Amino acid sequence: MKAFVLRGYGSPDVMELKELGKPEPGDDEVLVRVRATSVQPYDWHLMRGEPRLYRVVGDLGLRRPAITILGADVAGEVVAVGKDVTEFVPGDEVYAMPKQGGFAEYVCVPERELAPKPGNLSYEEAAAVPMAAGTALLA
Repeated sequence: MKAFVLRGYGSPDVMELKELGKPEPGDDEVLVRVRATSVQPYDWHLMRGEPRLYRVVGDLGLRRPAITILGADVAGEVVAVGKDVTEFVPGDEVYAMPKQGGFAEYVCVPERELAPKPGNLSYEEAAAVPMAAGTALLA
């Protein structure tokens, strides 16, 4: 699969399109073929490693990024499921807000973090919802 991999902190130039192996879902995970993603301020902060304090007290990674494939909003199709997954089957249309992985062709997402994509939304519209809706709900 192809993915934009974050090689270090900085400008968008630190991202590189690479060929990686397709991830395998864990027992409680769902493998999603990413059909759409969105770019959020969250991704920008992770790419730049800011605020710098989070490199020390957070989970960004001190010298290099702990999260190497950005993209916290995804919409796509279920390709495979782990043995403990009960709510989704291959072919289901879903959307989610995983911690990372949206800037790749495939991402594994825990079943509890997935939701069925509303039928009246396109993949692009659904991918714009998770983080923005969560932020609005918190506000």
